[in-house]
Amino acid sequence: MDDRTDPTTDGSAGAAGRPDEPAGRAEVVAAELGEVPLDPEADDSDVSTEAEVAGGVVVGHDGSGCSQEALRWAAGLAERASWPLHVVRSWRMTSAPRPSTWEPGYVPPMTDWEQAVLDDLEADVRSALGAQRAAAVVCHAVHMAPVRALIDAGRHADLLVVGSRGRGGFRGLLLGSVSDQIVHHATCPVTVVRTHRKD
Repeated sequence: MDDRTDPTTDGSAGAAGRPDEPAGRAEVVAAELGEVPLDPEADDSDVSTEAEVAGGVVVGHDGSGCSQEALRWAAGLAERASWPLHVVRSWRMTSAPRPSTWEPGYVPPMTDWEQAVLDDLEADVRSALGAQRAAAVVCHAVHMAPVRALIDAGRHADLLVVGSRGRGGFRGLLLGSVSDQIVHHATCPVTVVRTHRKD
């Protein structure tokens, strides 16, 4: 195992709240748990708001270098255990890459934004694993807050894997609160892949 990567497993979900959470984090946590609307003016009825998973390993991926390392670790475990591997990316319109159909004065439909996120995620998976290994991976672009998206995906998973740092589904939100909330709210075993990377 790469000595930069330290998988730490928490075998069960924790309490529903964190009495020791520092003041000022309430709004961030509420956003990550999906307690506030992602895109209030958008109709997301035509896009995925939940990843459908029936067993195997689920790994959260937000495009950061830390999530690439978490993906490599999760892929190695899934291959050794002969488990399916699901990679989940949470998105909102402000964090999604611009769809190819975008042009000045025209806002593409939500399905175009979803496809742009999925294309970006699939490219990241190929970059991390190579085309042959990536072909066996199921990618999910979910229009949902990051913590809620991963908790929901993990309900029927054997293991949920996250990096210790990342963008939290929202560009510019570089902190470890997503992994922290996952450990304390997920209903399946969780592994946090720790790394020295800062991206």
